[in-house]
Amino acid sequence: MGKAISKLFFWIGYALGFIIRINFSNKIRTFRNYFYSGFLKPSFKKCGSGFYAEYPLRIIGSEYISIGKSFSSYPNTRIEVFNTENAVLINKPELTIGDNVNIIYDCHLGCINKVIIGNNVLIASKVFITDHYHGEIDAVAIMSPPAKREIYSKGAVIIEDNVWIGEGVAIMPNVTIGKNSIIGANAVVTKSFPPNSVIGGVPARLLKTLNL
Repeated sequence: MGKAISKLFFWIGYALGFIIRINFSNKIRTFRNYFYSGFLKPSFKKCGSGFYAEYPLRIIGSEYISIGKSFSSYPNTRIEVFNTENAVLINKPELTIGDNVNIIYDCHLGCINKVIIGNNVLIASKVFITDHYHGEIDAVAIMSPPAKREIYSKGAVIIEDNVWIGEGVAIMPNVTIGKNSIIGANAVVTKSFPPNSVIGGVPARLLKTLNL
């Protein structure tokens, strides 16, 4: 786009800023998101009432995704489920999200095997949850470029009810997070933790057990 056209669009936007105030613009964005949510909902294997996704939501493999009631996601969420020949798989993949799950900005959920997220789970911004790697850690795989290695799942990821996942957390394959747990910001979770755990660190460790 030429500089003249770029400047033209800038000044058009500048002029409209005096006419259309920010609150009105936010209302337009909200209406767009409701339309977008309605457009996406039929594509899923299952999707409960109250589904709300802010644009954009990147979806791959929606036919393998089940979502409960009152789901919400902020912009730039990626939910990607792959059923590909270039993967070591036993069954078809499954990604299940329970009721009242909230996903904040820039999160990525990746699945080739099984990812289960329970009810009332809060996922903060920039969280990464995956059940797979690009290849196993062995001499044969290491000799291949990472992008060409077979996608491999070490095991399912299960996040039980009422879990709060802090900003920047990474949850790796073959991990179960027990109910009522809290995961601190930027933790890298490589093993399972029991219910009522407060988790943090790289790699993540048990900081405290909540007395409930």
